[in-house]
Parts: sequence; structure tokens; C-alpha cells
Amino acid sequence: MKLIVRWARQVSVARAVCVLLLFALVPLRIADPQPLEEVHLRTFDLFQLLRPRTQTAQPVVIADIDEASLKAIGQWPWPRTIVADLVTRLRALGAVAIGFDIVFAEPDRLSPAVAASSFRGLDEATRDKLAALPSNDAVLAEAIKAAGAVVVGQAGAATAQPRSDAEMALQTGFAIRGPDPRPFLLTFPGLSRNVPPIEEAAAGRGLFSINPERDGIVRRVPVVMQAQDTLVPSLTLDMLRVVTRAGAILIRTDQAGVRAVAVPGLELPTDSRGQFWVYFNKHDPARYVSAADVLDGRVPADRVRGRLVLIGTSATGLLDVKTTPVDPAMPGVEVHAQILENVLTKSFLSNPNYAIGAELILAIVLGLAVIVAAPILPAAIVLALGALLIVGLAGMSWYFFVAHNLLIDFTYPLISSWLIYLVLTFVNYFREQRQRQQIRSAFGFYLSPALVEQLAKSPEKLVLGGEERRMTILFSDVRGFTTISEHYKDDPAGLTHLMNRFLTPLTNAIIERNGTIDKYIGDAIMAFWNAPLDDDEHEANACEAALEMLARAEALNVELKREAETNGGVYMPPRIGIGLNSGPCVVGNMGSDFRFNYSVLGDTVNVASRLESRTKDYRLSMVIGSRTAERAQARFATMEIDLIQVKGKKQPEAVFTVLGRAEVGDDPRCRELRDLNAGMLAAYRRQQWDEAESLIEGCRKLANGFAVSGLYDMYVERIAAYRAAPPAADWTGIYEAESK
Repeated sequence: MKLIVRWARQVSVARAVCVLLLFALVPLRIADPQPLEEVHLRTFDLFQLLRPRTQTAQPVVIADIDEASLKAIGQWPWPRTIVADLVTRLRALGAVAIGFDIVFAEPDRLSPAVAASSFRGLDEATRDKLAALPSNDAVLAEAIKAAGAVVVGQAGAATAQPRSDAEMALQTGFAIRGPDPRPFLLTFPGLSRNVPPIEEAAAGRGLFSINPERDGIVRRVPVVMQAQDTLVPSLTLDMLRVVTRAGAILIRTDQAGVRAVAVPGLELPTDSRGQFWVYFNKHDPARYVSAADVLDGRVPADRVRGRLVLIGTSATGLLDVKTTPVDPAMPGVEVHAQILENVLTKSFLSNPNYAIGAELILAIVLGLAVIVAAPILPAAIVLALGALLIVGLAGMSWYFFVAHNLLIDFTYPLISSWLIYLVLTFVNYFREQRQRQQIRSAFGFYLSPALVEQLAKSPEKLVLGGEERRMTILFSDVRGFTTISEHYKDDPAGLTHLMNRFLTPLTNAIIERNGTIDKYIGDAIMAFWNAPLDDDEHEANACEAALEMLARAEALNVELKREAETNGGVYMPPRIGIGLNSGPCVVGNMGSDFRFNYSVLGDTVNVASRLESRTKDYRLSMVIGSRTAERAQARFATMEIDLIQVKGKKQPEAVFTVLGRAEVGDDPRCRELRDLNAGMLAAYRRQQWDEAESLIEGCRKLANGFAVSGLYDMYVERIAAYRAAPPAADWTGIYEAESK
């Protein structure tokens, strides 16, 4: 009986969680985040790949500036007189309308007057004759005007372009039925137009810009957009407007956005952003005629007569190639041709606005069914029903696509119902995982999270021993801790609270920058980088952590001062000194067979500890070793401060401090300080005390901005001591630190 009650409680909890999950998934579908949208798009791609559009008619021809045309006529751009001949020839062959998948944004540099100005040795009479000839742009404009139904191409631009009143007057008109569509439309800051004579001669103007999806595949093409605060049609839509002789384009909208655009007798369903779903078939060479063949009269009239003609390019070198669901490489002009074929043969796709509602209703019904039935039915029956559900939903999507050209994807109801089933099935497993996580959390108070996870995955690492690595070691210590402790001698709990409050942000600064806390030694912290996980930038990460520790310590001191002033207490700011050193170490589990810690040993560790102690001598917040400075100098402004021989070491060590991050090093004042400091050290090591003191005065003027003024106080005192008791004649400037 107890087992039944316990099972019922578990089931009721799981069901409650799943009901909450089910309704939490509803706004997820409405928001349609990128991963979910990718699933829909890939499903629609698969449908098109399995059943590409059947070519029932060929109402569009592409006059192709192909490789053969470039070989025959020359590289692009051609003189616009040749393009004019192409327009004239296509119109003579019976083209209903002509659209340019090209923009003529600059005047033709091969126009007679322009070309004449570039010829050397040309006699004035000939130059005057050339200047009197019409420009190539005018010739093309005349051909366009004579042809009548010609739509020139425009392109979206990243920056706004100047517009005259005449250009504004040429814009296509729109009628809007419903709310303002502009908040939903694809928007371009600028618009790249043709030169004025061509723009004015055309019967229409439309954008040929195609924006692929995030994965680079063209599925939807905008047919109405906004550029420079003006509504503009696509090239294909304006061709349809010109062919139907419509004065304006109708945009149908609702609260969700755009629903469709229309010209007399033709309506194009769109998504909410005014984008048209293209039903593709594969690249078809039969759509193309070579521009060179048209110009040479080798194209029969019945190949063009009664059709819409797009002038574009398939030449590889002109870089107008797109990826579609059915073809990895299709010329961009053919995408426009397929849009026109979709509309004229009424074979377009539609993703209706009610599709999301249908998916949500189905997801809720299936989710509730799973919540009610899954805990009751045997697992085998649930799995069988799940398989039937997959087949049924996939079959429904396929039916709507094949029978009605509707894009309705049921992967969301499928995903949501299976997610709910998984929650029900693995509720006990998740509870066990929670218990294990509690164990991890307990050990996480003593070990770094990375080490805890590594030990959890590889328990065999819980043995004695270590490995040699190049590492960076950090020691930090609180200055004046004895004085602070005396103040709290009657309040040890208060001292503990203060130190925990102080050490927590310092610890977080280390952990957040890939460091591992080795141990706390009273008020001191020992940490290291590049173990247990690899860190190729451990020197720079350690310097970054040290700077952040200093910043957080200063921020906490501001809080402590404010609290002391408010409460009438004594303000005793804890301040820290930090030592960093890099080099070879042995890291691993150190101790005995009964108890051991993951720690680090080696000379590098000892030097790091000595450098932290030297911060008091140099009156600096941070002192770092030469190898740390060498590897971190690309990201930080470092400055040499001395050449020392620490106690117990036979070899001297150049030591540095960190003035700031890389941008600080670009400050002219910083560069001047480092130059003066280098000169001061050189004079000091030559025992030229007067010169050194003179340079110290220059350094003092710059030091306050970089928190190193105390360093020069120390050097003044040290030089005074050397004046009183000069070092040996062969002294090289190495300072022997007598204390640890």
C-alpha cells in the first residue's frame, strides 16, 4: 500500500511538472527561436527536395550574360550601347516585359565624351565630334523607353543615398489594406539606383536584393521592402505590376504583419515580413538564352515571344550565385525567374498565419493525452503509439504540401509531446541525479568546480602523484591584517564575517578567469592556472584575475567606508598585495595514503610567494615575475621595477608590475613613464645616483595616474642608503632581499 501511495505521489508531481512544461512551450512556439525555426525550415527543404515543383509552362526567359557572351563581347560591364541593342532585339522578338537583374549605378565610362577625355594625342576636331555624340546612358535610356515595358533593377544599400524630387516622384505607388506594414518589412538604410536617364526612361523600378536565411539558403524572397523610409517593390513584383498595367500595388496586412501583396488578377501570399516562399525546381538550362546569341540574331522569335524576359548573369566571375533547397548553386537571376513562374502558373507555396494556431492546438491535445495515458499504459504500448504519432504527423504535413502547396510543419507538436514523455519516464532518474549533484555541491566548497567534475568523471584520478606543467601561480595577502585583527579581538565572529566578505569577491575573480584555488592561508589566497584543465593563456588570465581582484577589493573598501560613516564605526580598509610567477611546476594529489589535496609544488611557487612579500617593499599592489610579464605583455602594460635575488635563490630575477590592460599601454603618458623608468633603472644600476634621482622626479609626475608613486619613494630611500654605504664597485644593480 505504501509503495502505491509513493508511486501515486511521484506520478502526480511528474504530471504537474509536465502540465507546466506544456503551457511553457506555448510561448516558445510563438517566439519561434532560431533552433525551432531551423527545424521548420529543414522540414520544408526536405519536402521541396523530395517533390520539387513540376515545370508545366515556361513563361519566363533569361537573357543570360554567360561565359560565352563575355568571351564573345568582352568583360562586364559592357558599353551600354550593347545593352541597348540587347533590349531592342528582345523587344523585337516579342518580349512582353523586360527586367534587369542589374543596376547601372554609375555613368558609362565608355560614353564617347567620357572616353574622348581619356585619349592622348586626339585632335580637337575629333574630340569635339565625340563630345557631340549622345552618351551611352542616353542611348540605353532611349532603347528602354522605346521598348515600353522595361523594369530596371535597384539594390538595397547600407547607407542612405541622396534623392532628388524627380527620383521620389518615380517611386512605385502602394495601397495598404490593414495596419501599417512598415514595422514588419525588411529594411535597407539606403537604395542604390540607376543613373537618372535610365531610371526615368523605365516603366518600373524594383529591388533584386535577395537575403538568404541564416544558413545561407534562399527560401523566402522579399517582394515588398522599405528603403530610405520608402516602400519599394521587388523586381519581380514590379514586373507583374507593369505587365498588368496597375497604377499601384496592394498590400494586405493584419495585426501579425503582411498577409499578401496583389496586382490586378494576381495575389502573392507572403509571410508576416512580406517575403514570398519560393517553390523551387532544379536549375534548368532551358530557361536561358545567351545574350550573345540574342545580339547575333541566333535566337528564334518563338523562344521569346509572349514571355517575360530577365536580363542577368550566370557567369561564375560575376558572383551572382545562390543556394536553394533543391540546388547548391543557382544563378540569382534564376531565383527571380522561378518567382515569376510560381506566380504566373499559380504554383506558389503558402505558410498561412493560422498554421501556428493549428500547431499549438495539436501540441496541447497530444501533450495532455501523454500526461494522462503514459503513466498508466505499458511502455511498449506507449512506444508503439509514439511511432504511430510520428508517422501520422509526418503524413499530415506531407499531405498538405502535396495536395495544397501548404507549408504546415508538425514537428513542434511532436517535439513537445515527446519532451513531456521523457520528463515522465525519467523523473526518478532526475531525482537520483539531483542527489548526486548535492554530493558535487558539497565537495565544490573545497575543490574547484572543474576539478570536481573531472574527479566525478574519472575517479581513478583520486590517487597520489603529479605531473609537470608550465603554470602561473598567484599569492595574495591582506596588508595590515594584524592591526585589523586587534580591532576585532573581542569580536572574532565579526572578523570572520569581514574576511569572508572580503575573500569571496577575490575568489570569484580567480574562478571566473579559469583559475583554481589551491588553499586559503588565513587572510592569504594561493591559486594557480593551467591545471587541472589546459589554459594556453594562463599568464594573461592570471594578470586579468589580479587586476579584477584589486578592483573588487577597492569597491568593497568603498562600501566599508560608507558603512563606517553611517554606523559611526572605525574604517579599517583591507588592502592586498599580489605576487604572480610563471614556470614549470609539479601539480597533482599531494599528501599521504589517507589524506591528500590537489596542489602544486616547485621553485615557481616559492618565487611567487616571495614576490607577494616584496609588494610591501616596493609599495605596490602587484609584483610579477619576468616570465609572466613576457607572456602577458601583448594584453597588458607591464613595467620592470627591479632586478632582485630573493632569499634562498642563487639566480637574480627581473620583476615587473602591471600598469593596466593593453589600452593603458597606448596612453602617451604610460609610454613616457615606462621610458623614464627604464632610464632611471639604468642610471641606478650604474650607480649614477644624481641622474637616477633626476629621472625619479620625472617619473613621480606621471606615477599617480598608475598607482606606482610608492615605488619611487622606495627608490629615493634606497639611493640615500647607498650614498651613505655605497655598494661594491662591481655591483650590477641586483637587490638582495634578506627576508622572505
